[in-house]
Amino acid sequence: MTSRHQTAGHGLGPLTKLTVLVGDCENGSCPTVYLTDRGTLAVQGEQITDHGRDIPARETMVEIPMELIRRLAREHLA
Repeated sequence: MTSRHQTAGHGLGPLTKLTVLVGDCENGSCPTVYLTDRGTLAVQGEQITDHGRDIPARETMVEIPMELIRRLAREHLA
């Protein structure tokens, strides 16, 4: 059985395809949620550096608008 941690991309090799599910603009420099070829989600957003959390060096935190998640739920998860 694959663990949640492994499914998130650790030890599975490189991604080959990202498909835009929802985004705030068309030029690629705005918050966006992608579907990966592994069946997981990838999130592009403004990097948060002042979060005060202790996270692994291989990870980062990003911030995206709540409306993006609402659109994702309405358009792709309903």
